[in-house]
Amino acid sequence: MTTRASGEIPPADGPQIWVAKVGDAGKRLDVVVAGKLAEVSRTQVTRNICEGHVEVDGQVVTTPSRKVRAGERIRWAPPPPVPVTMRAQDIPLDVVYEDAWLLVLDKPPGLVVHPAPGHEDGTLVNALLAHVRDLRGIGGELRPGIVHRLDRDTSGLMVVAKDEPTLNALGADFRVHRILRRYEALVAPPPGPESGRIETQHGRDPHNRKKFSIKVKTGKKAVTGWRVLERVAGAARIEAELFTGRTHQVRVHFSAMGSPILGDPVYGRPPRDAGLRELAGRLARQALHAKTLGFFHPQDGRWLEFESKPPADMLATLAALREMGARGNGAGGGRAGR
Repeated sequence: MTTRASGEIPPADGPQIWVAKVGDAGKRLDVVVAGKLAEVSRTQVTRNICEGHVEVDGQVVTTPSRKVRAGERIRWAPPPPVPVTMRAQDIPLDVVYEDAWLLVLDKPPGLVVHPAPGHEDGTLVNALLAHVRDLRGIGGELRPGIVHRLDRDTSGLMVVAKDEPTLNALGADFRVHRILRRYEALVAPPPGPESGRIETQHGRDPHNRKKFSIKVKTGKKAVTGWRVLERVAGAARIEAELFTGRTHQVRVHFSAMGSPILGDPVYGRPPRDAGLRELAGRLARQALHAKTLGFFHPQDGRWLEFESKPPADMLATLAALREMGARGNGAGGGRAGR
């Protein structure tokens, strides 16, 4: 069900005019204009200048490096966003929150986020183009702003921006880790401790460029905190909190710990137990769900936090694990200490 917050839809960005100050003299035109437009990237400003959307003293200037003189009158008039070539598709979406600037949705497993070779349509972006009627443009195009991604077969909460300022603000918060992101996963075998924190280097696997690895000479820091929620039938239900947001981070970290996510076709391995192997095969994806998402609203600073239950396939797998544990007289079962 969609919840729409109150508030007027922000107006589209219109022409803006400034008079260059003494401190602007000698600076590049793109630097000066970008400095006046804190919510628009310099790359976008440079593109606007090259396309003839900036005037100086009434004359169109198409050279971003042109030096500004004090007292010059600068006018920035960006073009309206243009429709993208991707087609809108009426794909059902579970939108849990929506207002004039952003929306939060619960992505099902199996849904690709972006169109790409092999997945030209039927993606989350195609669905959003049909659902969102008040897009105001990202990078000069009428498209949704994907703030962060989930793998195709990972389910759970995502936030999407409706305009470039909102995308930039949320993106900045993600980069400085002001976003709360918790996942729930089923792993096998279970880790030994009840909780922990793993901090590694993270980069492309030197032997397989489609994978990521902690065994890299150079990479970015990746940090994941975790705790066991439940031990059951040679597996465990885990909660993981991301303190960084690297590609495949949770999957790589649990694999490196020796407790890969059940059903993970890339970083996992078939469990030794025949019952667990059957469950992993039946699940047909990694048992990973983005269950908690929290962030400060870029418009008014409110803290928003959302919670999502794992989808039916993960719940069915957990129920089967509990049944296996009960048949085995509770071996490996029981709640973990909190």
